[in-house]
Amino acid sequence: MAKAVAVADEQSSGMERFKSGPQRLQEFLKDVRAEMRKVVWPTRQEVTSNTIVVLITVFFFAAFFFLVDTVFGQALTRFIQHYTQH
Repeated sequence: MAKAVAVADEQSSGMERFKSGPQRLQEFLKDVRAEMRKVVWPTRQEVTSNTIVVLITVFFFAAFFFLVDTVFGQALTRFIQHYTQH
């Protein structure tokens, strides 16, 4: 008997949640809109300057890792050749 009541409660609460879906979605979208109004968007100049900094940093690290990879690769090749020739 208690199980039947619990199942009936679950079904009714599930149906109520389903019926309140559009209202909850509308409330969520209102909250999203209110929060988006609070956002301070960067200016075009800030975006441009940050993009330049990121690009310079990426190219610097790419060059650095290329150099490190080349040096270690050559060192490892010479090390292997040295010990495999004897």
